[in-house]
Amino acid sequence: MKKQKTIVHKIMLFTVLFIAVIGFSMTPGFSDDEAVGEIPAVNVRGKVTKVLEYRQDDIDYSGGSISNSVQVLEVKIITDGPYKDKVIVTEYGLNISLGQNEENIRLKAGDEVLLVLELDEKGEIAQSFIYSVVRDKYLLLLLVIFGFIILSIGRLKGLKALISLTLTILAIIYILVPLILKGFDPVFASIWVCIVITGITLLLVSGYNRKTLAAVIGTTGGVVAAGFLAQIVGGLAKLTGLGNEESQMLMYIPQNISFNYKGLLFAGILIGALGAAMDVAMSLSSAMFEIKDINPEIRKGAHIKAGMNIGRDMIATMSNTLILAYAGGALQLLILLVAYQIPFYEIINQDGYASEVVRSFAGSIGLILTIPITAMAAGFLSEKKEKHDYNRYYR
Repeated sequence: MKKQKTIVHKIMLFTVLFIAVIGFSMTPGFSDDEAVGEIPAVNVRGKVTKVLEYRQDDIDYSGGSISNSVQVLEVKIITDGPYKDKVIVTEYGLNISLGQNEENIRLKAGDEVLLVLELDEKGEIAQSFIYSVVRDKYLLLLLVIFGFIILSIGRLKGLKALISLTLTILAIIYILVPLILKGFDPVFASIWVCIVITGITLLLVSGYNRKTLAAVIGTTGGVVAAGFLAQIVGGLAKLTGLGNEESQMLMYIPQNISFNYKGLLFAGILIGALGAAMDVAMSLSSAMFEIKDINPEIRKGAHIKAGMNIGRDMIATMSNTLILAYAGGALQLLILLVAYQIPFYEIINQDGYASEVVRSFAGSIGLILTIPITAMAAGFLSEKKEKHDYNRYYR
C-alpha cells in the first residue's frame, strides 16, 4: 500500500511541477519599449504625510448634483528608486454624490496611495496625481482570515482545498492567459485548462479512484456542453464578444494582438461554470459510491436512477448559484436600467446584455447536464471493484 501511496504522491508532484514549469516558461514578457504614450510616466507608492487643503465644488446636472470633493495632500514617495523619499504635493478627487457620507474614504496622514508621476525631458517630476488608494494589505488580511478558517474547520481537507485553489489560480494566470496572448484559440485553451484544473482539484480532494474519475468525466462533460451551447447560441445571435469595456480595451493594448473576442466570451463561460460543476459532480459521485457501498447488489439502472434523484435536488440551488453570481455582478446596471425605464426589448437585444444572458443560462444548462453525465459515469464505474482503495490516503 505504501508503494501505491508513493505513486499517487509522485503523480501529484509531477503535475504541480508541470504546471509551474510550463506556466512560467509561457508567461509573456513585455518590455518597457512596448509602452505607448507621449508623456513618460512612472507608477509609485506613496504615504500621505499631511492634508493641506480640502475643498468642495457642487456640479449641477439634469438628474441632480454631484459633489466634486478634492483633497490637497503632501505625499512622500516610498517606492525604491530615484524618487524615493521625495515629498510632493498632489490632489485627490473624491467625486462623491451629495448626501453620501465621504468620511470613510477621505485620506489622512499615514494612508498609502498609488501615484502616477509624469516626467519632463530631464526626468524630473512635472506633474502627479493619485489614481488609487493602497488596499493590498487589507486584502491580504482577508486572505489570511480565509486560510485560517478553512484550515481550522477543514483541517487536512482544508489544506488540500487551499492547495487546489492556489494551483487553479496559477493555471489560469500562467497557462490560460499566456496561451491566449500567444494566439491560441481561447475556447480550446480554456477546455484544456479546465480539464487540468478539474483533475488536480478532484485528485487532491478525493484521491486516485473511480469516484474521482466519475466526477472528472461529469465535470468535463458539463463544462464542454456549456461552451458548445454558448457557441451555437452566440453564433445565431451574432454576438461579438465586445459587449463590455474590458473587451473593447483589449483592442488597444500596446502588444497589438488580434484576439478572438467571441472565443474569449465563451472561454469565460467555461471558467465561470467550472467551480459549480465540480461541486455538483463530486457531491453526486460521492453519494452514488456511498450507495454502492451500502447496497452492493443494487442494479446499474436503479443505481443511476438513484443518482438522478439526488441530482434533481441539487438543480434548483446550483442553478441559482450561477444566475445570482452574474446578477450580483450586474446589480448597479440593473438599477440603472430600471431607473431610466428602458424597454426590455431594447435591453435584451444589446450585445453586452445578450452576452450576459447567454453566459448565465449556458453555464446553468452545463451545470444541469453535469448531473446525468456524472450519474451514468458513476453507475458504470462503480460496477467493478477497485483493486486498491487509494482514497484511504486522502481522508
